[in-house]
Amino acid sequence: MEWLYLSISILAEVAATTALKASNSFTRLLPSLVVVTGYGISFYFLSLAIQRIPLGVAYAIWSAVGVVLISAAGALLFAQRLSAPVVAGMTLIVAGVVVINVFSRDGIH
Repeated sequence: MEWLYLSISILAEVAATTALKASNSFTRLLPSLVVVTGYGISFYFLSLAIQRIPLGVAYAIWSAVGVVLISAAGALLFAQRLSAPVVAGMTLIVAGVVVINVFSRDGIH
């Protein structure tokens, strides 16, 4: 169940962060409500996930997957360009999470 909780947390955080852009600095009601609700859901499910997944590992996965998904959302929904250095940096972040999980005894096996 902890992986389901972490997945829900990540998706809620991505929705909230995407809505944060759409909220226009909290001047638009519906996106603003999505922001507040999404972050609440995200942190609640993250708190459930870290009961079984080590905190640092869970946060590394949460943030790395979030960075990639939010960048994709920005590109698709807001026509934001992803330069080669940005893509390279995100690739390194994801690679770091893979290293943690594959080679560390603190990672998930």
